[in-house]
Amino acid sequence: MDRDDPRTRLAALIDANGVSYAALSRMLRRNDAYLQQYVRRGTPRDLAERDRALLAAYFRVDAAELGGVAAPRMAPIRRLDVEASAGPGALAADAVRAGAMLLDPALLESLRLNAKDAAMLRARGDSMLPTIADGDQIVIDERDTRIVAVPAIFVLRLDGVLLVKRVSRTAGGMLIESDNPAYPAITTKAAEILGRVVWLSRALR
Repeated sequence: MDRDDPRTRLAALIDANGVSYAALSRMLRRNDAYLQQYVRRGTPRDLAERDRALLAAYFRVDAAELGGVAAPRMAPIRRLDVEASAGPGALAADAVRAGAMLLDPALLESLRLNAKDAAMLRARGDSMLPTIADGDQIVIDERDTRIVAVPAIFVLRLDGVLLVKRVSRTAGGMLIESDNPAYPAITTKAAEILGRVVWLSRALR
């Protein structure tokens, strides 16, 4: 058998760990001959996903080594230890790096976003309801800071307050609006744009 064959890999793991085929088969709630037949006779042709996952966890290997689909390599993006106010506003210190969040590279590609240009932070308040809710994790593209006539959602700093708002260019500077009509719009020339919101993650409880 090819050494890359999942049967060969499973046999090597069983031998290296000194465990019996029968004991592992019982762990899977199969008959005692189940894994021995799989390795030596090719029956069944493929392991069930549940069986493969249990074996991978037992041997502490990637399920791909046993014939499963390789887990995608996740891309780290910066997580900022600050909150962008979607409410009355809260004073924000300089953005503090607080480790990394892992995102699927396919998601970043669909957003046309490089991991090095992305940052994640939490939104607080209700001024951007229903678009952004209190507690949502938002991802910003730090390259995208250009304000145009068509409104888009940005994270910005205004008078020492970090905000997430809908921003557009007007004759008087920037028009900063909330999606919640209970909050008045602001026109200013002094805001610092940190990045455009391109994605959000929301917990349902």
